[in-house]
Amino acid sequence: MLDLTYTAPTPKVIAGAKHDWELVIGMEIHAQVSSNAKLFSGASTRFGAEPNANVAFVDAAMPGMLPVINEFCVEQAVRTGLGLKAQINLRSAFDRKNYFYPDLPQGYQISQLYHPIVGEGEVLVEMGPGVARRVRIERIHLEQDAGKSIHDMDPAMSFVDLNRTGVALMEIVSRPDIRGPEEAAAYVGKLRQILRYLGTCDGNMQNGNLRADVNVSVCRPGAYERYQETQDFSHLGTRCEIKNMNSMRFIQMAIEYEARRQIAILEDGGKVEQETRLYDPDRNETRSMRSKEEAFDYRYFPDPDLLPLEIEQAWVDDIAARMPELPDAKKARFMADFGLTDYDANVLTADLESAAFFEAVAQGRDGKIAANWVINELFGRLNKEGKTIAESPLSVAQLGGMLDLLAKGEITGKMAKDLFEILWRDGGDPAEQAAKHGMKAVTDTAEIERALDALIAANPEQVEKAKVNAKLAGWFTGQVLKATGGKANPAVVNAMVAQKLGI
Repeated sequence: MLDLTYTAPTPKVIAGAKHDWELVIGMEIHAQVSSNAKLFSGASTRFGAEPNANVAFVDAAMPGMLPVINEFCVEQAVRTGLGLKAQINLRSAFDRKNYFYPDLPQGYQISQLYHPIVGEGEVLVEMGPGVARRVRIERIHLEQDAGKSIHDMDPAMSFVDLNRTGVALMEIVSRPDIRGPEEAAAYVGKLRQILRYLGTCDGNMQNGNLRADVNVSVCRPGAYERYQETQDFSHLGTRCEIKNMNSMRFIQMAIEYEARRQIAILEDGGKVEQETRLYDPDRNETRSMRSKEEAFDYRYFPDPDLLPLEIEQAWVDDIAARMPELPDAKKARFMADFGLTDYDANVLTADLESAAFFEAVAQGRDGKIAANWVINELFGRLNKEGKTIAESPLSVAQLGGMLDLLAKGEITGKMAKDLFEILWRDGGDPAEQAAKHGMKAVTDTAEIERALDALIAANPEQVEKAKVNAKLAGWFTGQVLKATGGKANPAVVNAMVAQKLGI
């Protein structure tokens, strides 16, 4: 387990013209379930298909068509709940949420209001080395996604693409435990990481597969503590919801703007209206979309076409037994097994592919050296060229083979960097490429000693200076490396210099 200190959230304090204010943030994350078929039909969920190509009769609300639950989507929701240490409800039910948009053919959305499939859980958000915040999860429920209205293809008409209609979503609802923009972004990032490790959502925010509704309110210092004591939400101020955020940077910017907007209204003697707003990144501002609906506005009622969903504990236990290693556990293991720092372990466990690549390279080798090469050389080069780890020209076997040559002293550190470039560009076997390009470390100590003795004899003044200040002995090491064309092992040269100079 990670050695973490859980601390109370540090509220973001914003100085208004008259008073100090604190932020209170709750989030609703809509995560598209990774599944080949939709929640209540067998239609494909493939992204990028021709408009209206992935639409079954039930998605299009054809008369007489009845929904049939996709068991795999239910399993994915249970797996997510287990990954967030949440209560799995063995009995849940679906409701109809009624509203009317052109991209919602049924005129209602099938969701879960009263009896969600997953109850209370938590997400642990690291805010620094060894320091974490605990954000409570209130619930996770399954629901259908709506379609997409397109307004920029024709000046006089709008179009509707129903490909996304009926795709399974998990709505992950947090408590108002988040106290600042940075913490909000870190929470989304951590949740996204967990979902991707679980394989329950690909977390692609650009495609809209993970998006956030951010509830923002401001209150005077001390009000949040009173809410904690009483669970009375009136202490937290009136919240406004910023809808459909799909960028962590924009989430932070939107929260900052919305908080200052609300403070300006309150300090001017006005009242914040509860409403749904949209964020315009070009203008860096939120604007009103509609007044905020309450549950009764949607006229929820149990869906008459779907029986209550009842699952067995044995099925949940089987899913739990097949759970993958999650980010926190993997990070703790990397630190323990490979002696990594908190920072390096964080970088290497950021996603499954990077973690798997590193672990394969580090197996049977020095973990710290492997981490340095993967993070600094490999990741640095991938970032520079805009490639993912899956697109790396350098394989695990090639990088591992190069590190083996380095560990055996057959190549020097400088040669290794040159060999890395050759392997990246041309591929091939590390040992064969090293031989082809004349990369072989000088291991003949007699040759090194002859070069060093000649230097010492020719530079008596430098010898005396080095004996007074040991740091100046590095000059001799540099000159020997230069004399041997950089092929001498620096560690061997350093030891010999120290011995010869008596320092």
